[in-house]
Amino acid sequence: MWRFFYTALIYIIQPALLLFMLIRSIKSPRYRRRLAERYGFYHHIRRPQSGGVIIHAASVGEVMAAALLIRRIQQDYPVLPITVTTFTPTGSERVKALWGDKVTHFYLPWDLPWAVRRFLRFVEPKLFIMIETELWPNLIDRCNRRHIPLIIVNARLSARSAQRYGRIKGCMGEILSQIALIAAQDKASAERYLALGAPSEKLTLTGNIKFDLNIDERLQQKIAQFKQDWRNQRPIWIAASTHDGEDEIILAAHRKLLTTIPNLLLLLVPRHPERFEPVADAIKAAKLRFIRRSALQIPAADTQVALCDSMGELLIFYGISDVAFIGGSLIPRGGHNPIEALAFKLPVITGKYVFNFTEIFRRLREEHAVIEIDSNSTALAAEVECLFHSPARRKQLGEAGYRVLDENRGALTRTMNLLTSYLDKQ
Repeated sequence: MWRFFYTALIYIIQPALLLFMLIRSIKSPRYRRRLAERYGFYHHIRRPQSGGVIIHAASVGEVMAAALLIRRIQQDYPVLPITVTTFTPTGSERVKALWGDKVTHFYLPWDLPWAVRRFLRFVEPKLFIMIETELWPNLIDRCNRRHIPLIIVNARLSARSAQRYGRIKGCMGEILSQIALIAAQDKASAERYLALGAPSEKLTLTGNIKFDLNIDERLQQKIAQFKQDWRNQRPIWIAASTHDGEDEIILAAHRKLLTTIPNLLLLLVPRHPERFEPVADAIKAAKLRFIRRSALQIPAADTQVALCDSMGELLIFYGISDVAFIGGSLIPRGGHNPIEALAFKLPVITGKYVFNFTEIFRRLREEHAVIEIDSNSTALAAEVECLFHSPARRKQLGEAGYRVLDENRGALTRTMNLLTSYLDKQ
């Protein structure tokens, strides 16, 4: 009975969803394109070979974990057809940039029964892999009916999400029982899944795939070129994945820092592309000299801020920085994953709102490998300045963070060991 009401609600909110897409498309036209895919119509897409695997990565963050997994699957199963689905245009663009025609890609449809049926008939997979947390009852039910194992890998369930799902706990047991396997990325997430009714025999702890991030030779070469073009012996700090309400604090902190470190360069990286223009306006309002990466500009000697308004280059920007601030943490957004910064042995600064990544920040605190600040420009400027005046402390924090990263590697291998029995099936 609950599924009937859930499906009715999905139908009822369709006009609101379309209005939302239209409003978002005012700033980002990509949201009104390819709407047919949202309903399982793929006439313009080459049909993938049946018997492959679907990997769903909702947006850019999930695509990063999916990238590591897909490379491993392609290495071990070179002829296996892979279809990658996303929900967001930014996720879609990242998939195309990473793999081009080497994978089939389109949007996952809304969780409408007929759209889901059309989607699964079009792909005919033998395995469906969800990255992190995507619980769509009709999709899960339809995969179960068609005997398509659905596995959640790198499964993460924050306290906030667990509380929200807990409101329908009576239904969650049935939903979770239809999932073939849940590979949790941390103990807290595993416990939350169990509390919601996940069968213990279907849940295992594998760790976070993102810890297996590898800085390959090609990326190192790009970073070396950027260092040559951008650094010019200048100190650089990065504010990565920032959200509305944070940029003004960061820019005010940078103005303070310029009084004591006049040649300091800030790399400002907004989380979402639709915020590129508002952030550019904020930089202008702060009366700071800046360049835009999208214009292929290179910082001059008097450039104070580089607005990194491009996609897929965050690792490069981390690679040329000395200090990292992780956004989404000065406001109640929940923070972002610091793993990329740790991979470059950068000292990490964050605000106090990191509830989406409780486990990793807990480990960083235990190892004294993170600096947490109050949500104001004075605190941020003070910590950044302290780090630039103390190379030894920068190194100590960076090394401590890298140890946390290194100690948690191996999740990718553990995950592949679990997937092998499903991928080997003909």
